Amino acid sequence: MPRSSERWDVVGLGANSVDEVYVLPGCPQPSGPFAKMRIRRRHTLCGGQTATAIAACASLGLRSKYVGVCGSDDNGSRIRLALTRARVDVSDLVVRDADNQSAVILLDETTGERIVLWHRDERLRLKADELPDAALAAARVVHVDDVDEDAAIRAAGVARRAGAAVTTDIDRVTPRTPELIAAATHAMFAQHVPEEITGIGDLEQALRQMRRSYDGVLCVTLGDGGAVALDGETFHRQPAFPVGVIDTTGAGDVFRGGYIYALVAGQPIERALRFANAAAAVSCTRLGALNGVPTRAEIEALLESGRQG
Repeated sequence: MPRSSERWDVVGLGANSVDEVYVLPGCPQPSGPFAKMRIRRRHTLCGGQTATAIAACASLGLRSKYVGVCGSDDNGSRIRLALTRARVDVSDLVVRDADNQSAVILLDETTGERIVLWHRDERLRLKADELPDAALAAARVVHVDDVDEDAAIRAAGVARRAGAAVTTDIDRVTPRTPELIAAATHAMFAQHVPEEITGIGDLEQALRQMRRSYDGVLCVTLGDGGAVALDGETFHRQPAFPVGVIDTTGAGDVFRGGYIYALVAGQPIERALRFANAAAAVSCTRLGALNGVPTRAEIEALLESGRQG
């Protein structure tokens, strides 16, 4: 493995998780026939926002490093092994004397949609002074999520000062969210975030309102609606690829991995969105987050099929 100070295509900083996935015959409900149901299958699979995104980058051929915290338990060992097998460098992964982040995922086998119940020990928080500054400064892209905001904002600052692009995975709105957006060159949001920030229900208008404060690319993932982005004053909309959905877990993370790959390759935003949508679609055809990470050949086959919605 390359040393921490060597050149990286992407360094990702954020969450990992070990997921207990319960495949169910429907979506759980508080009453009625789906208030109780038998579990069809159960799987233990690795995931987490940034861990999955960076594993996707590695699968696409990028020189990829993951920075975060794992536990000292068996699940911590499991996530380290999974990332190493995915050809992700984990030499700056911090190990804490705590149980690794975990989740219970209730997966509706009829739709592929899921409910995620997660737990993370506060001892797993990555501190801003634990960052590998040399690796961040040697990256072409630094990708951060919003789990440990202090560390994410500082990492983005180090990367920007070194001339790197900064991408994000923003899934919630906090008092520090504006700082994180401002630190990014390509801020990527879950669908609900722009309306929470602006109070505007129309997505394009919400992004144009945000443009008054932020000069980077603003991108939103929309699940089976595809993705949109505001690049300067140009609004791009790319539909999703229709596929037989098995599990949507990790699809947004794989989208980010695909987008980062396209960014490193110098693709324009419209093509980057299309490539990332195809990556996310392929990931939905198999179970699990890291387990669903596609290869470049699989993505290109879907792109060439012309099946976009």
